[in-house]
Amino acid sequence: MLVSQLLRQYEEGETNFTEVDLQGADLSGTILIGVNLSRANLTGANLSRAFLSRVKLNGACLHRANLSYAKMNEAKLGDANLSKANLSGAFLVKAKLPNANLSGAILTGANLRRATLPNANLCSANLQLTNLREANLTGVNLKWANLIAAKLSGANLFGAELNGANLQKAYMNGLKLSRVNLEGVNLSEARLNGADLEDATLINTNFSKAQMRGIRLTNADLTGANLERASLMWANLNWAKLPQADLRNADLRDASLLGATLEGTQFQGAKLPQSLKLYLDLAITCSNLYQAHTQKCAIELRS
Repeated sequence: MLVSQLLRQYEEGETNFTEVDLQGADLSGTILIGVNLSRANLTGANLSRAFLSRVKLNGACLHRANLSYAKMNEAKLGDANLSKANLSGAFLVKAKLPNANLSGAILTGANLRRATLPNANLCSANLQLTNLREANLTGVNLKWANLIAAKLSGANLFGAELNGANLQKAYMNGLKLSRVNLEGVNLSEARLNGADLEDATLINTNFSKAQMRGIRLTNADLTGANLERASLMWANLNWAKLPQADLRNADLRDASLLGATLEGTQFQGAKLPQSLKLYLDLAITCSNLYQAHTQKCAIELRS
């Protein structure tokens, strides 16, 4: 279908354009509010700055389409193919994207507040500075996604895959991430105040300079994690595994570390709760006494 034909029919009141073929079409800046473009072929189409509020694009192919700064609030994009599409700056508040393919898509600065994306594929997508507050991200594939400075507070990430994702400077205050696997993920300078990471796998995770006040890390595995200069005031680290973790210059005032595993943990320059100070002082004293006793025994055996 020609663009001119579609626009003429829309002006005449037609809104049903299911399965229309608009591959490579230039629809930039057009107004198509509430139209039905389900299963349409929009491969490589230019829809930048288009007004597409409440549009239906279920099952549509938008591979490599340009949707930058498009107004798509409450749009329906279930099962749509948006792989490698450009959605930078797009307005997708309350949009519905279940099972959508957004692998390799560019979503920098997009607004997806309260959008629903269950089981969507965002592998290797660029979500830098994207607003995902209160979004439904259950079961989402975010492997190797760029989430630098993304706003995720209030989002539901249950079952999400985050292997290799970059969450540096991300806003994640209050998130419920119990049992999540963030092994090796970059969360440096992220905001995780009040978040729940109980039983999480955080081996070699980078939390350097992160804001983690009041965070729940009960029974979390932080083996080899980088927590240098992290703010962990009031944190719950009870029974956490911290062997070889780097907590140099971290702020642990009023934190709880009951039963935590601390073999090889680095605390140089850290601000510690009084109970941990006493424990570490006692451990050092006992170690020194043991070494002195061992040396004395060795001398006596040689004489």
